[in-house]
Amino acid sequence: MSSHGKQNKQKQEKIVSMFDDIAPTYDTANRVMSMGVDKSWRRKACDLAYKYYAKDSIDRIVDVACGTGDMMDFWRDRSEKAGIAIGEIVGVDPSVGMVDVARKKYPKFNYHIAPATEIPLEDASADFVSITYGIRNVVERAQALDEFNRVLKKGGLVVILEFMKNENPSPIAKVMNYYTNNILPKVGGFISKNLEAYEYLPNSIETFSTVANMQKELEEAGFEMLYTKSFSMDISTLLIARKK
Repeated sequence: MSSHGKQNKQKQEKIVSMFDDIAPTYDTANRVMSMGVDKSWRRKACDLAYKYYAKDSIDRIVDVACGTGDMMDFWRDRSEKAGIAIGEIVGVDPSVGMVDVARKKYPKFNYHIAPATEIPLEDASADFVSITYGIRNVVERAQALDEFNRVLKKGGLVVILEFMKNENPSPIAKVMNYYTNNILPKVGGFISKNLEAYEYLPNSIETFSTVANMQKELEEAGFEMLYTKSFSMDISTLLIARKK
């Protein structure tokens, strides 16, 4: 392994270890910090994906970096409201601690402990691959997008919700950036007793991709963009792309 590859592996292992540590308090901290607004973004992501796919039955949805399982439950809930039958919802995450919480909350779903770059599923076996607030934690991002493409059926959708770097922030966005950088880490750190983990959050956003770059990376991985929109003063961005 090259020194660069070794550095990436160590960086990824540190991120996974951090999520193991904060897993027990993760849901509480997240709800407090997002003030529950993330729920509307998740609903929108599911509803739009079902609309674009336009099928009344789906074999498999894979939620990568599934964490404590909330997005999987949104897929289930929104499919029931839309009258869509789902064969299987699968969660994939490298953090044992996070998946342990998910299994307790949502025992009916299936889980794999694995990174986004090595999804233990066969080629062309999933209708959707989603990753919500997790792609910025994947060190080898291009490799992960290639893996999403491999796992998806032709015409299948990749659904990404993420905090993106804003190159030209509005005055309101600047206020939100201050809140994200200075207030949120203290709240999350207080709840989790792990300040370092919640200082990582704004830093990971600041060093992450812009929306334009993320779209370009998806296209380079063999996807066709269907939808891109930023919500709530550009805090959160939804991208939906189709495997060609």
